[in-house]
Amino acid sequence: QVQLVESGGGLVQAGGSLRLSCAASGSIISINYMAWYRQTPGKQRELVARINSPGSTNYADSVKGRFTISRDNAKNTVYLQMNSLKPEDTAVYYCTVGATLRSGQRGAYWGQGTQVTVSS
Repeated sequence: QVQLVESGGGLVQAGGSLRLSCAASGSIISINYMAWYRQTPGKQRELVARINSPGSTNYADSVKGRFTISRDNAKNTVYLQMNSLKPEDTAVYYCTVGATLRSGQRGAYWGQGTQVTVSS
């Protein structure tokens, strides 16, 4: 199976920065994409940023120009650099990867989430 370990969340003042990390491990043959979602109470989980295997990226309009997603293929790790943070960025951030396993199984795997709180 796949294990995702997230780190880097915390409390920051508005205008500040945080960097999230997510390391994937397990019986992984290949990773098709890595992405970050976020969720606040009572709302659906929403895509924040995604990076595909060729390196193309997608961002939610609300974070364009402020957040940057990157990955280290050798370490199966994805990062989310968050700058100019706003109180509305407060959420639980989840890492997800689309992977193919040695067993042939393919699917989306999720981390446990990390809390990001931005104070005004």
